Amino acid sequence: MTTDPSSKEPPSKATPPPSFVKLAMRNMVRKGGQSLWHFGLTAFGVVGFILMIAWLGRPTLPH
Repeated sequence: MTTDPSSKEPPSKATPPPSFVKLAMRNMVRKGGQSLWHFGLTAFGVVGFILMIAWLGRPTLPH
């Protein structure tokens, strides 16, 4: 059994849509100041959260 090569669809020449990472990078470059502000807030929030958990979970040592 041989397959007929003419029955195969030719490969599409259209470019695939850009990946999510490419779109995110393009958006970050376009809105640079806002992206840096949001990154700073997120970093501050994560560090603050970790410090709060460490402070609340600190061991109590007897004197």
